[in-house]
Amino acid sequence: MRAVDTNVLVRILTRDDPRQAERADRFVENGAWISILALAEAVWVLREVYDRGPAEIAATVQMLLDHTTLTLQEPEVVEAALGIFKKRPALGFSDCLLLEIARRAGNLPLGTFDRTLGKVAGAERLSQ
Repeated sequence: MRAVDTNVLVRILTRDDPRQAERADRFVENGAWISILALAEAVWVLREVYDRGPAEIAATVQMLLDHTTLTLQEPEVVEAALGIFKKRPALGFSDCLLLEIARRAGNLPLGTFDRTLGKVAGAERLSQ
């Protein structure tokens, strides 16, 4: 299966460059794989460059989970991270992914200085 880079995924999601979006669509029409890293980078771009809020980001991630031709790496991890993100939108989606990747690997607690993340089960806020 083919894999996509973050910039291809962003073109698919934003449609901001019609020519590149069409080329990206053709590349993935028979299926493509999205790594967790590409997903995290794309979410960052959507938030920081395209000013997308938590609800839009959550809807985008859900759309990717449900997509017919795009396959996310470790969709169970992404879905679990999305569940946390929906309950605590003040957290960054990447933080939710980090926690769920650590949980899946059996490497908890996830140490953090982040006050909000430190309140989530599986994370441990380190004293400052």
